[in-house]
Amino acid sequence: MNLPNQLTCLRIILIPVCLLLWALGLPWPSAIIFALACVTDFLDGYIARKQNIVTTFGKFADPVADKILVLCAMIFLCADGRLPAWAVSIVAARELMVDGLRLVSVGKGNVIAAGWLGKIKTNLQFACILCAMLLPLGHWITLMLSILMAVMTVVSGVQYFWAARHVFKEEK
Repeated sequence: MNLPNQLTCLRIILIPVCLLLWALGLPWPSAIIFALACVTDFLDGYIARKQNIVTTFGKFADPVADKILVLCAMIFLCADGRLPAWAVSIVAARELMVDGLRLVSVGKGNVIAAGWLGKIKTNLQFACILCAMLLPLGHWITLMLSILMAVMTVVSGVQYFWAARHVFKEEK
């Protein structure tokens, strides 16, 4: 297994560690583990592209690991009142819709590549989660990031659907 795929697997392993630390009431260690997981997301893609070692496993596992990391952290933070349920719902709905779109697209022989708006969205999600973990409950920065993250989540979702609009054309 190449280094980028090992980093993706490490990110998956870090998810329950992060959540366990949060559940034990240890926000700083949990945030550090979450931040480390975020760094692995950047590094695995960077290394894979730089060394030209992109794999089918990596194309599948990397976005899945990102979604699990983000959604699990957001659910924990929402349960603690640190993230608004509407923002978490928007993120979850967008992720399910884009994954469904990708499945339909692949079924028709098309691959939808990640767009740059999706990368911005992911980084906003990471920042929002870290702020929610570390700032006092209800802090205005967390709220502003939640709003910005939700808007970018919708915008990047629209970008995916626009790029794949041909998928919805009736076959003759």
